[in-house]
Amino acid sequence: MTGRVALSRWSRLCLVVGAVVVAFAVVLGAVVGGPRTAQLVSNFGLSYAAITAAVACLLRAHQFTGRMRWGWAFIGLGVLSWGLGQCAWVYLETFRGVEAPFPSAADVGYLGMVALTPAGLLILPSRAQALANRVRSVLDGLMVAASLSLIAWIFVVAPLIEAGQDTALALYVSLTYPLGDVVIVTIVLYMLAQQRRHGRTFTHLALVGGGIVAFAVSDIAYAYLNLKGEYSSGGITDIGWFAGFSLILLAATKPIPAATDEEHETTDGGQPIGILLPYVAVLAALFTTVVWYAKTGHSNLFVAYTRSALILLIVGRQLLTLRENRDLTRTLEARVADRTAELFASEQRFHALVQHSSDVVTVVSPEADVLYQSESVQRVFGYPARALTGRRLTKLVDPESGLRLAQALRQVAGRPYATTVLELAVRHRDGRVRQAEMTITNLLSDPSVAGLVLNTRDISERKELQDQLVHEAYHDALTQLANRALFRERVAEALRKRGPADDVTVLFLDLDGFKEVNDSLGHLAGDQLLVQVADRLRASVRDGDLVARFGGDEFAVLVESPSSGSGSGDEAEGVAQRIVEVLEQPFGSDTRDIHVQASIGLASASKLGEPEGDVAEQLMRNADLAMYKAKAAGGSCYAAYHPDMLAGLVARLELEADLRLALERGQLHLHYQPTVDLATSEVVGFEALARWQHPERGMIPPAEFIPIAEATGLIVPLGRWVLREACRRAVEWSAASGGRKVKMAVNVSVRQFDRADLVEVVAGILAETGMPADQLCLEMTESVLMTDTDDNLEQLLRLKALGVTLAIDDFGTGYSSLAYLRRFPVDTLKIDRSFVERLGALTDDTALADTIVQLGKSLGMATVAEGIEEFGQLAALREMGCQFAQGYYFSRPVPADEAGRLFLDGADAVR
Repeated sequence: MTGRVALSRWSRLCLVVGAVVVAFAVVLGAVVGGPRTAQLVSNFGLSYAAITAAVACLLRAHQFTGRMRWGWAFIGLGVLSWGLGQCAWVYLETFRGVEAPFPSAADVGYLGMVALTPAGLLILPSRAQALANRVRSVLDGLMVAASLSLIAWIFVVAPLIEAGQDTALALYVSLTYPLGDVVIVTIVLYMLAQQRRHGRTFTHLALVGGGIVAFAVSDIAYAYLNLKGEYSSGGITDIGWFAGFSLILLAATKPIPAATDEEHETTDGGQPIGILLPYVAVLAALFTTVVWYAKTGHSNLFVAYTRSALILLIVGRQLLTLRENRDLTRTLEARVADRTAELFASEQRFHALVQHSSDVVTVVSPEADVLYQSESVQRVFGYPARALTGRRLTKLVDPESGLRLAQALRQVAGRPYATTVLELAVRHRDGRVRQAEMTITNLLSDPSVAGLVLNTRDISERKELQDQLVHEAYHDALTQLANRALFRERVAEALRKRGPADDVTVLFLDLDGFKEVNDSLGHLAGDQLLVQVADRLRASVRDGDLVARFGGDEFAVLVESPSSGSGSGDEAEGVAQRIVEVLEQPFGSDTRDIHVQASIGLASASKLGEPEGDVAEQLMRNADLAMYKAKAAGGSCYAAYHPDMLAGLVARLELEADLRLALERGQLHLHYQPTVDLATSEVVGFEALARWQHPERGMIPPAEFIPIAEATGLIVPLGRWVLREACRRAVEWSAASGGRKVKMAVNVSVRQFDRADLVEVVAGILAETGMPADQLCLEMTESVLMTDTDDNLEQLLRLKALGVTLAIDDFGTGYSSLAYLRRFPVDTLKIDRSFVERLGALTDDTALADTIVQLGKSLGMATVAEGIEEFGQLAALREMGCQFAQGYYFSRPVPADEAGRLFLDGADAVR
């Protein structure tokens, strides 16, 4: 944008300068206002024009550095010298009113331009050249200079010499002007010839050259008129000088194009001006001499010598041209040889690449006739190339592949350079069927090919790998059954294809007892069992039913019933029954027979109603819910989905979410059930029991939310809160009673024992609340003794080292043995309420309760009876020697304030 603005301004300046030059020429040519006015306009106009042009050149020099700055500076100084000489002329002729002598002080300034301007032109940077080019440039310059000198001699110098001057100095000065102009014009023409093809300053030099030519014309006219004594300022001779300075001014103010413009200019390599210029000058000089001889009829030594010099220069120029032509010929021959060798090597390389490529390259006609066949076809498909050339390719493959190939060829034949890709089955020469990928490109319009190019590669291994990867992505690696992803896709597909009378049923199967097999016999035996289960499932289902393994011991079966068959529910139940029966048979292993059972859930699409969202996922979810129903019924059976199952699941999820919020918002609180010493009938401790007062549903029984907390892991933060709150209350009550000890029992779940930091948590709470360790009793179920025995034993030993008491809750309902009781550091046995509720009568429960009490005594353990509701039960336990008791007979679990009063009053708890 800035460059265009500057060029626009310069164009306007050109118009102004052109108008001034025209006005100047009109005033001098028509002698407007008389000779005196023309003389004044000429004198002051030339002074102003020269100084203005000099200032412009010097300003242009300031914009550059190096040789460009010095070149423009010398040109400016030369023009300024001429301007100062003109000022001296004006002073003599205008202000002093005398006719300026020749030569005068003004000629000193004029001659300064003759010396300084050529120096500036020679200093300007030029393109670097080789030695031969530099010699040619010198010869060309000498030819131009000699030719111009000869012309100047005939028209100017010879007449000056013949006319003579008053003094020798006047003669030399008169000769200096035309000869200096010849030198300057020669330099400018030479530089123009170079700049025509190289550089951004051609226009600038052309303007300077035009100005010098105008100068030369005026100088010649000045010399001629001065020779006859007829020159006077204000004549038409002065127009050339004024025009010359105007052109130099425009050259100094013209914007220099950007680099891209220079690059554009340098692309002009076809202009012959640089080559023809010397010969044009020589022809002009020869023509001038011929005319001169014709007019004068006599010769001149200078003319003869100059013509001889021109002849020698032309001969030298031609010899140099011959040498350059010979070098160029050798260079071209070498380049042609190199190019030929390169093309041959490229052809050989292309031939080798095509022949040894993994692709088979074939060129066929639009009718599929083989025009060219690469040798690689023998390596890839076993056929020799000559056996295929000339034959129709569509007849060499099977009919289906031939039809597809013909269609693909027709598809691209009408579109030049069109491309298409297809996969075909190609029979190898040894009889194997190979999968091939063929890329067809239309090169019919390419004269070097003139056919359809087929690039064929064997992709059999890639297809096999793709098929293998797809199989692995959709099948279980252990059993090779379908996995969840494939099963879900098949369920979705079956639902899409289902007709009005069709049904789709999903069976979800989970093995009962599989975890015990893994834990007892190892994972290898578990994997072998899963493989045998998969085999039996395949044998139990119908043809067309899909069996899948989701992971672990979870399997699924997809049962579809056609519209003409019996009900899908009957068929699915038949499949489920067969699965239950075949899985009841023992499975063989390396060491023993293994017995596992299956719980199966069924869900049918016909019972979905108006499903929303992903129907396949809903169907699989319903089967999963039904499976849990079958597992809750004891396993080894199947159950069909009912909408109430989903409602129960939703309610469970809502209760789980509310339980998380209850822990965060402090909606849980503790009730405490007192423990009574049967010997003294005093309250000696409490069992802390969590209670949940739901803001909308009211009191939620522990039997509802504790199992959820166990399943979700919320039992860990819940148990930590119960332990901290119970210990804080016990310390508070003990301090209020004057230091009387209170035994606080807190239940600990199996999930808490799974945490490695259980001991650290208990120790931290004891330290935080100030609770004495011997007053804390941690109660656990027998399952703690039965699972992860070694790890739990280590945890119990570390807890015992803290000083806390350990108790087994609901003793007698599990499978603990005397070996476990002797091995684990247990202090108390809590007799389950199921043994207490029928005490007082001669039953087996009475004998069992008595056995537990005696067992505790023999092992040095205290016994606590739970669930006492009648005096007869209390009396029987006292007779057995039971030490402690709990139950509604004494008190229900009560809030903290009431429990504190009960402990502080110390009243007899026995009614």
